[in-house]
Amino acid sequence: MQRKDLKILLLQIRDDQKVRDEEHQSFARYSNLNPEQIHVHNVFDKPNFQPDIVDGFDALYVGGASEANVLLPNKYIFVEDCLELIRYAADRNVPTFASCFGFQLAILAFGGTILSRETDYEMGSIPITLTNLANVDKVYKGIKSGFSALSIHRQYAVELPSKLDLLAYTANCLHSFKVRDKDMWAFQFHPEVDRATVFKRLEIYKEKYTENEQHFQSVLDSLVETPESHQLMANFVDRVLLR
Repeated sequence: MQRKDLKILLLQIRDDQKVRDEEHQSFARYSNLNPEQIHVHNVFDKPNFQPDIVDGFDALYVGGASEANVLLPNKYIFVEDCLELIRYAADRNVPTFASCFGFQLAILAFGGTILSRETDYEMGSIPITLTNLANVDKVYKGIKSGFSALSIHRQYAVELPSKLDLLAYTANCLHSFKVRDKDMWAFQFHPEVDRATVFKRLEIYKEKYTENEQHFQSVLDSLVETPESHQLMANFVDRVLLR
């Protein structure tokens, strides 16, 4: 398999058109792929789908979702089909890279619990601590503990279901795992998002995530670049898809 031949399905959970386009471009950029190699299924356009939509693709990406909540499947009717897709990909060992909403979906898909908080949630650049397993993991190997990543989320997990191996965490919650014996990785933070992108997203979602203009500005001031985080996407493509 050559890089130019890779074909990836992006399960996108975005309603805002600007964010849709930006997320697609970001996944392509940090995967070192052309955007045309990443095919998008947006659940706001097609909320009902079969899990075999991933058949014929070399990998599955799952993005974030500022407009949705995994804990409200009655409101966001696509959640159940998303869970089925995660399980289907794991059963067939479709290589999977899931961030933020995708991380939460995967926790639920394997029988875990997602919690929620309305205040004091992680937002901005945060330090990520790695477990010993990360030192020998294909995606994390070579990344040093304590790197910065970008994260904005109200929903979170503090425990992993069985057969999920913890790779990264913060003082507040779990941040990354691999499904044991499967090529499936999940990240509560956003490896595909850079500092400039967070600036743009916060301008769109600032009323949802920040209390006032001062809070908004303090989050912007705290943002840093996160090259180690982006390297995880490149490692996934190079070490898992192109191995």
